[in-house]
Amino acid sequence: MATAGAPRRFCRCACFCTENLYVARYGLHVRFRGEQQLRRDYGPILRSRGCVSTTDFQQLLAEDAALAPEFLAVAEYSASPGADLKGLLQRLETVSEEKRIYRVPVFTAPFCQALLEELEHFEQSDMPKGRPNTMNNYGVLLHELGLDEPLVTPLRERFLQPLMALLYPDCGGGQLDSHRAFVVKYALGQDLELGCHYDNAELTLNVALGKVFTGGALYFGGLFQAPTALTEPLEVEHVVGQGILHRGGQLHGARPLATGERWNLIIWLRASAVRNRLCPMCCRAPDLVDDEGFGDGFTREEPATVDVCALT
Repeated sequence: MATAGAPRRFCRCACFCTENLYVARYGLHVRFRGEQQLRRDYGPILRSRGCVSTTDFQQLLAEDAALAPEFLAVAEYSASPGADLKGLLQRLETVSEEKRIYRVPVFTAPFCQALLEELEHFEQSDMPKGRPNTMNNYGVLLHELGLDEPLVTPLRERFLQPLMALLYPDCGGGQLDSHRAFVVKYALGQDLELGCHYDNAELTLNVALGKVFTGGALYFGGLFQAPTALTEPLEVEHVVGQGILHRGGQLHGARPLATGERWNLIIWLRASAVRNRLCPMCCRAPDLVDDEGFGDGFTREEPATVDVCALT
Protein backbone atom coordinates (compact mmCIF):
# COMPACT_ATOMS: atom_id res chain seq x y z
CA MET A 1 0.00 0.00 0.00
CA ALA A 2 1.42 3.40 -0.96
CA THR A 3 2.24 5.86 1.78
CA ALA A 4 -0.17 8.81 1.84
CA GLY A 5 1.37 11.90 0.31
CA ALA A 6 4.36 10.07 -1.20
CA PRO A 7 5.32 11.41 -4.64
CA ARG A 8 4.39 9.20 -7.58
CA ARG A 9 7.17 8.08 -9.88
CA PHE A 10 6.05 7.42 -13.43
CA CYS A 11 7.73 4.67 -15.40
CA ARG A 12 7.77 3.18 -18.88
CA CYS A 13 8.01 -0.38 -20.10
CA ALA A 14 11.48 -1.47 -21.23
CA CYS A 15 9.90 -2.86 -24.43
CA PHE A 16 9.60 0.61 -25.97
CA CYS A 17 12.80 0.42 -28.00
CA THR A 18 12.44 -3.20 -29.10
CA GLU A 19 8.75 -4.08 -29.49
CA ASN A 20 6.09 -2.93 -31.96
CA LEU A 21 8.46 -0.79 -34.04
CA TYR A 22 6.85 0.56 -37.20
CA VAL A 23 8.68 0.19 -40.53
CA ALA A 24 6.93 2.75 -42.72
CA ARG A 25 8.50 1.63 -46.02
CA TYR A 26 6.99 -1.85 -45.71
CA GLY A 27 3.90 -0.99 -43.62
CA LEU A 28 4.87 -3.41 -40.87
CA HIS A 29 5.19 -3.42 -37.09
CA VAL A 30 8.12 -5.55 -35.91
CA ARG A 31 9.89 -6.75 -32.81
CA PHE A 32 13.63 -6.03 -33.06
CA ARG A 33 16.34 -7.71 -30.96
CA GLY A 34 19.00 -7.97 -33.67
CA GLU A 35 19.53 -8.71 -37.35
CA GLN A 36 19.31 -12.50 -37.08
CA GLN A 37 16.04 -12.36 -35.13
CA LEU A 38 14.56 -9.85 -37.60
CA ARG A 39 15.45 -12.05 -40.57
CA ARG A 40 14.11 -15.17 -38.88
CA ASP A 41 10.81 -13.71 -37.71
CA TYR A 42 9.99 -11.31 -40.56
CA GLY A 43 12.03 -12.45 -43.57
CA PRO A 44 9.11 -13.96 -45.55
CA ILE A 45 6.70 -11.06 -45.04
CA LEU A 46 9.41 -8.48 -45.74
CA ARG A 47 10.27 -10.23 -49.00
CA SER A 48 6.60 -10.33 -49.96
CA ARG A 49 6.48 -6.55 -49.50
CA GLY A 50 9.53 -5.77 -51.61
CA CYS A 51 12.51 -6.18 -49.25
CA VAL A 52 14.14 -8.79 -51.49
CA SER A 53 17.85 -8.01 -51.83
CA THR A 54 20.72 -7.79 -49.35
CA THR A 55 20.92 -4.08 -50.14
CA ASP A 56 17.22 -3.63 -49.28
CA PHE A 57 17.69 -5.37 -45.95
CA GLN A 58 20.82 -3.45 -45.01
CA GLN A 59 19.07 -0.19 -45.90
CA LEU A 60 16.17 -1.23 -43.68
CA LEU A 61 18.55 -1.82 -40.77
CA ALA A 62 20.34 1.48 -41.34
CA GLU A 63 17.14 3.51 -41.58
CA ASP A 64 15.62 2.07 -38.43
CA ALA A 65 18.78 2.15 -36.33
CA ALA A 66 19.03 5.41 -34.42
CA LEU A 67 22.06 4.64 -32.27
CA ALA A 68 25.55 4.20 -33.70
CA PRO A 69 27.12 0.75 -33.21
CA GLU A 70 30.04 2.35 -31.33
CA PHE A 71 27.65 3.93 -28.86
CA LEU A 72 25.77 0.68 -28.33
CA ALA A 73 29.08 -1.10 -27.66
CA VAL A 74 30.15 1.57 -25.15
CA ALA A 75 26.81 1.41 -23.33
CA GLU A 76 26.86 -2.41 -23.29
CA TYR A 77 30.36 -2.42 -21.84
CA SER A 78 29.46 0.21 -19.22
CA ALA A 79 26.55 -1.91 -17.97
CA SER A 80 28.51 -5.17 -17.92
CA PRO A 81 29.84 -6.80 -14.73
CA GLY A 82 33.39 -5.72 -13.97
CA ALA A 83 33.29 -2.62 -16.20
CA ASP A 84 35.66 0.10 -15.04
CA LEU A 85 36.85 3.54 -16.12
CA LYS A 86 40.08 2.25 -17.64
CA GLY A 87 38.22 -0.17 -19.90
CA LEU A 88 35.66 2.45 -20.85
CA LEU A 89 38.29 5.01 -21.85
CA GLN A 90 39.69 2.49 -24.34
CA ARG A 91 36.32 2.67 -26.12
CA LEU A 92 35.93 6.47 -26.14
CA GLU A 93 37.86 9.37 -27.57
CA THR A 94 39.37 11.44 -24.78
CA VAL A 95 39.19 15.05 -25.97
CA SER A 96 40.80 16.36 -22.77
CA GLU A 97 41.91 14.21 -19.86
CA GLU A 98 42.42 17.30 -17.70
CA LYS A 99 38.96 18.74 -18.43
CA ARG A 100 37.30 15.29 -18.50
CA ILE A 101 35.76 15.89 -21.93
CA TYR A 102 35.03 12.88 -24.14
CA ARG A 103 33.60 12.15 -27.58
CA VAL A 104 31.67 9.13 -28.91
CA PRO A 105 29.49 8.46 -31.98
CA VAL A 106 25.86 8.55 -30.78
CA PHE A 107 23.49 8.55 -33.79
CA THR A 108 23.69 7.04 -37.26
CA ALA A 109 23.87 9.38 -40.27
CA PRO A 110 20.40 8.33 -41.60
CA PHE A 111 18.85 9.06 -38.21
CA CYS A 112 20.51 12.50 -38.05
CA GLN A 113 19.14 13.29 -41.51
CA ALA A 114 15.64 12.09 -40.62
CA LEU A 115 15.65 14.08 -37.38
CA LEU A 116 16.79 17.22 -39.20
CA GLU A 117 13.92 16.86 -41.67
CA GLU A 118 11.43 16.60 -38.79
CA LEU A 119 12.99 19.62 -37.08
CA GLU A 120 12.75 21.72 -40.24
CA HIS A 121 9.11 20.72 -40.80
CA PHE A 122 8.29 21.67 -37.22
CA GLU A 123 10.20 24.95 -37.52
CA GLN A 124 8.20 25.90 -40.63
CA SER A 125 4.85 24.97 -39.08
CA ASP A 126 2.56 27.40 -37.26
CA MET A 127 2.58 25.33 -34.07
CA PRO A 128 3.52 27.24 -30.88
CA LYS A 129 7.20 26.95 -30.01
CA GLY A 130 9.28 27.76 -26.96
CA ARG A 131 12.87 28.95 -26.88
CA PRO A 132 15.41 26.18 -26.24
CA ASN A 133 16.96 28.17 -23.37
CA THR A 134 17.64 31.75 -22.30
CA MET A 135 20.67 32.08 -24.62
CA ASN A 136 19.49 30.49 -27.88
CA ASN A 137 16.71 32.09 -29.92
CA TYR A 138 16.42 29.42 -32.61
CA GLY A 139 15.81 25.72 -32.12
CA VAL A 140 13.28 23.21 -30.82
CA LEU A 141 12.38 21.75 -27.45
CA LEU A 142 12.27 17.97 -27.91
CA HIS A 143 9.10 17.55 -25.86
CA GLU A 144 7.27 19.95 -28.23
CA LEU A 145 8.21 17.66 -31.11
CA GLY A 146 6.95 14.61 -29.20
CA LEU A 147 10.43 13.06 -28.99
CA ASP A 148 11.20 13.43 -25.31
CA GLU A 149 9.67 10.19 -24.06
CA PRO A 150 10.29 7.94 -27.09
CA LEU A 151 13.88 9.10 -27.68
CA VAL A 152 15.54 11.01 -24.86
CA THR A 153 14.21 9.19 -21.80
CA PRO A 154 15.29 5.72 -23.04
CA LEU A 155 18.62 7.22 -24.14
CA ARG A 156 19.23 8.57 -20.63
CA GLU A 157 17.97 5.57 -18.69
CA ARG A 158 19.30 2.67 -20.73
CA PHE A 159 22.46 4.00 -22.34
CA LEU A 160 23.79 7.23 -20.84
CA GLN A 161 23.39 6.43 -17.16
CA PRO A 162 25.75 3.41 -17.02
CA LEU A 163 28.24 5.32 -19.17
CA MET A 164 28.09 8.47 -17.03
CA ALA A 165 28.28 6.43 -13.82
CA LEU A 166 31.79 5.37 -14.81
CA LEU A 167 32.91 8.70 -16.27
CA TYR A 168 31.47 11.07 -13.67
CA PRO A 169 30.57 9.28 -10.43
CA ASP A 170 31.35 12.44 -8.44
CA CYS A 171 28.76 14.44 -10.43
CA GLY A 172 25.84 12.06 -9.91
CA GLY A 173 26.50 10.20 -13.16
CA GLY A 174 24.94 7.02 -11.77
CA GLN A 175 21.89 8.83 -10.38
CA LEU A 176 20.58 10.70 -13.41
CA ASP A 177 16.81 10.95 -13.04
CA SER A 178 15.72 13.80 -15.33
CA HIS A 179 16.82 15.89 -18.28
CA ARG A 180 16.09 18.87 -20.51
CA ALA A 181 16.58 18.17 -24.22
CA PHE A 182 16.56 20.70 -27.02
CA VAL A 183 18.01 21.36 -30.45
CA VAL A 184 19.83 24.61 -31.20
CA LYS A 185 20.16 26.12 -34.65
CA TYR A 186 22.88 28.50 -35.89
CA ALA A 187 22.55 30.25 -39.26
CA LEU A 188 23.38 33.52 -40.97
CA GLY A 189 20.82 36.13 -39.98
CA GLN A 190 19.94 34.14 -36.85
CA ASP A 191 22.09 33.03 -33.91
CA LEU A 192 25.73 32.90 -35.03
CA GLU A 193 27.57 32.13 -31.81
CA LEU A 194 27.05 31.37 -28.14
CA GLY A 195 28.77 33.25 -25.35
CA CYS A 196 30.73 31.56 -22.61
CA HIS A 197 28.45 29.93 -20.05
CA TYR A 198 27.88 26.83 -17.96
CA ASP A 199 24.84 24.56 -18.05
CA ASN A 200 21.98 24.10 -15.62
CA ALA A 201 22.86 20.43 -15.42
CA GLU A 202 25.22 18.04 -13.71
CA LEU A 203 26.33 16.60 -17.08
CA THR A 204 25.79 17.47 -20.73
CA LEU A 205 25.66 15.58 -24.02
CA ASN A 206 26.07 17.74 -27.16
CA VAL A 207 25.51 15.91 -30.48
CA ALA A 208 26.18 17.48 -33.89
CA LEU A 209 23.23 16.68 -36.17
CA GLY A 210 24.49 18.18 -39.38
CA LYS A 211 24.14 20.69 -42.21
CA VAL A 212 27.05 22.21 -44.14
CA PHE A 213 28.89 25.01 -42.36
CA THR A 214 32.24 26.51 -41.48
CA GLY A 215 33.25 27.95 -38.13
CA GLY A 216 31.12 27.45 -35.04
CA ALA A 217 33.63 25.31 -33.11
CA LEU A 218 32.97 24.60 -29.44
CA TYR A 219 35.45 25.92 -26.91
CA PHE A 220 35.96 24.85 -23.31
CA GLY A 221 37.54 26.46 -20.28
CA GLY A 222 37.69 25.16 -16.74
CA LEU A 223 34.95 24.78 -14.14
CA PHE A 224 33.04 28.00 -13.56
CA GLN A 225 34.16 28.16 -9.91
CA ALA A 226 37.83 28.38 -10.92
CA PRO A 227 39.37 31.91 -10.97
CA THR A 228 41.33 31.15 -14.18
CA ALA A 229 38.54 29.18 -15.85
CA LEU A 230 39.01 30.72 -19.32
CA THR A 231 42.79 30.52 -19.52
CA GLU A 232 43.84 28.78 -22.77
CA PRO A 233 40.42 27.49 -23.88
CA LEU A 234 40.28 24.21 -25.78
CA GLU A 235 38.57 24.23 -29.20
CA VAL A 236 36.66 21.18 -30.44
CA GLU A 237 35.33 20.74 -33.99
CA HIS A 238 31.89 19.25 -34.63
CA VAL A 239 31.54 15.77 -36.20
CA VAL A 240 28.07 14.83 -37.45
CA GLY A 241 26.49 12.08 -35.34
CA GLN A 242 29.12 12.33 -32.63
CA GLY A 243 28.49 13.61 -29.13
CA ILE A 244 30.66 15.56 -26.72
CA LEU A 245 30.31 14.59 -23.05
CA HIS A 246 31.26 17.12 -20.38
CA ARG A 247 30.41 18.35 -16.90
CA GLY A 248 27.66 20.94 -16.74
CA GLY A 249 29.85 23.27 -14.72
CA GLN A 250 32.49 23.37 -17.47
CA LEU A 251 32.62 26.83 -19.01
CA HIS A 252 32.06 26.60 -22.75
CA GLY A 253 30.68 28.43 -25.77
CA ALA A 254 30.51 28.37 -29.56
CA ARG A 255 32.70 30.39 -31.92
CA PRO A 256 30.93 32.47 -34.60
CA LEU A 257 29.49 30.58 -37.56
CA ALA A 258 31.21 31.71 -40.77
CA THR A 259 28.99 30.10 -43.41
CA GLY A 260 26.08 27.68 -43.68
CA GLU A 261 23.78 26.28 -41.03
CA ARG A 262 24.47 24.14 -37.94
CA TRP A 263 22.07 22.10 -35.75
CA ASN A 264 23.03 20.43 -32.46
CA LEU A 265 21.07 18.30 -30.01
CA ILE A 266 21.78 19.23 -26.39
CA ILE A 267 20.73 17.06 -23.45
CA TRP A 268 21.16 18.50 -19.98
CA LEU A 269 21.40 15.48 -17.68
CA ARG A 270 20.35 16.03 -14.09
CA ALA A 271 20.68 14.14 -10.80
CA SER A 272 18.29 15.31 -8.08
CA ALA A 273 20.48 13.65 -5.45
CA VAL A 274 23.13 16.28 -6.25
CA ARG A 275 21.11 19.37 -7.13
CA ASN A 276 18.61 19.00 -4.27
CA ARG A 277 21.47 20.03 -2.00
CA LEU A 278 23.05 22.74 -4.10
CA CYS A 279 21.47 24.60 -7.02
CA PRO A 280 24.14 24.87 -9.75
CA MET A 281 22.87 28.28 -10.84
CA CYS A 282 22.63 30.21 -7.56
CA CYS A 283 25.05 27.96 -5.63
CA ARG A 284 22.68 27.84 -2.67
CA ALA A 285 20.24 25.31 -1.28
CA PRO A 286 17.34 25.36 -3.78
CA ASP A 287 14.18 27.29 -2.98
CA LEU A 288 11.74 24.80 -4.50
CA VAL A 289 8.81 25.93 -6.65
CA ASP A 290 6.43 23.38 -8.18
CA ASP A 291 6.73 23.02 -11.96
CA GLU A 292 5.50 20.82 -14.80
CA GLY A 293 7.28 17.76 -16.19
CA PHE A 294 10.86 17.45 -14.99
CA GLY A 295 11.00 21.14 -14.04
CA ASP A 296 14.66 21.94 -13.44
CA GLY A 297 15.41 18.50 -12.02
CA PHE A 298 14.81 19.18 -8.33
CA THR A 299 12.56 16.95 -6.24
CA ARG A 300 10.91 17.16 -2.85
CA GLU A 301 11.96 13.61 -2.12
CA GLU A 302 14.84 12.97 0.25
CA PRO A 303 17.85 12.43 -2.08
CA ALA A 304 20.06 9.38 -1.89
CA THR A 305 23.48 9.87 -0.37
CA VAL A 306 26.00 11.22 -2.86
CA ASP A 307 29.54 12.54 -2.49
CA VAL A 308 29.49 16.17 -3.57
CA CYS A 309 32.91 17.08 -2.15
CA ALA A 310 34.31 17.56 -5.64
CA LEU A 311 31.51 19.95 -6.51
CA THR A 312 31.90 22.38 -3.61
